[in-house]
Amino acid sequence: MPWAEQSIMNHRLSFIAAWLRQEEAMSQLCLRHGISRKTGYKWLGRYQELGVVGLEELSSAPLTPPQTMAPDVIASVLALRDKRPTWGPRKLLVRLRENEPETIWPAASTVGDLLRRERRSAPRRRKLVDPQPATGLIEASAPNESWAADFKGWFRTTDGTRCEPFTVTDGYSRYLLACEAVAQVTAERVRPILTRLFLEHGLPRALRTDNGSPFARRDGLGGLTQLSVWLLKLDVWPDRIQPGRPDQNGRHERMHRVLNEDIASPPAATLAAQGTRMDAWRVDYNTQRPHEALGQRCPATLYTPSARAYPAAIKDWDYPADHQIRRVVGDGYIKWRDGTVHLSKALRGETVGVARRDDGDWAVRFRGFDLAILPEQGGALRRCGLARMPVYNVT
Repeated sequence: MPWAEQSIMNHRLSFIAAWLRQEEAMSQLCLRHGISRKTGYKWLGRYQELGVVGLEELSSAPLTPPQTMAPDVIASVLALRDKRPTWGPRKLLVRLRENEPETIWPAASTVGDLLRRERRSAPRRRKLVDPQPATGLIEASAPNESWAADFKGWFRTTDGTRCEPFTVTDGYSRYLLACEAVAQVTAERVRPILTRLFLEHGLPRALRTDNGSPFARRDGLGGLTQLSVWLLKLDVWPDRIQPGRPDQNGRHERMHRVLNEDIASPPAATLAAQGTRMDAWRVDYNTQRPHEALGQRCPATLYTPSARAYPAAIKDWDYPADHQIRRVVGDGYIKWRDGTVHLSKALRGETVGVARRDDGDWAVRFRGFDLAILPEQGGALRRCGLARMPVYNVT
């Protein structure tokens, strides 16, 4: 609690005098003077260190006002900000200290005040974040445990060509593996890019995406698409966020905001020129831009290639002996008993295993993953999402 307004200095002197007389405990003394014990010990400490002078109010003015920064320091800060207009005070200071380690640089808050005074920055409205945590998603604790992929959102280059940047990042190091302009959002455009990344960097354990094309289908069995079937055959888990929850891929979304600020506004003249600009920006993002979540290190300092090499050929899968093997034909169905059961067009040409469950029903499995349940007594196929099963024997 604060001191009473009247004669504050007299209250403090009275408090110290009572304490010197040792007539009562500190807790009782503070209670009688209407202050907290923390406040009481603060003024007692000041008195013991400085005497009566210590009971006076100290000036709240900063020890080093921002306007006292040396002109050359101000010039260096503003020059780097002009070169890197999307970098905040902390990132600017990381690079300035690397470039001029002998210079004494001000605090980040002081640099922020300078940028606002010089109209080099404006306050950014903070978005409200849903406190609901992500569930069931793979959180990376090392490089290549989880990659993230998404499309930034299309725009047109100045010649009118549609540009849809496709980006892939490593979830642990934030390393930007790909940033490429594509003309259409299709598996035919995405798969060659992912194949090249797998050849260059190896395979991740999971690929986090949204539920849109070409990564998933909301109306399909297990959300399968031709692209996700290919990933499953490579043992790359399709790690999908919940519908309407882009915050579950927040690291990737944050990178997209930087991408838009740096190279998409305004766009380049042609799609080829935009691609060249994005290639250069990806290198800069990985090797030059400090990342606050990485302790102001650059992503390239943390990323290492995966030990899981992209296979020259995908091996056939051996299902256990108690599985009945069925090939998916036609528009995505299997023959079962005296009829057919529709699974998914994405599985056309693949083999699935059907195995008896403990409850008497049948599990439909694709490689090491459960897709659906076939009731023993007949009836409609029951979807069970996409669940990872124990690893079976693989040839």
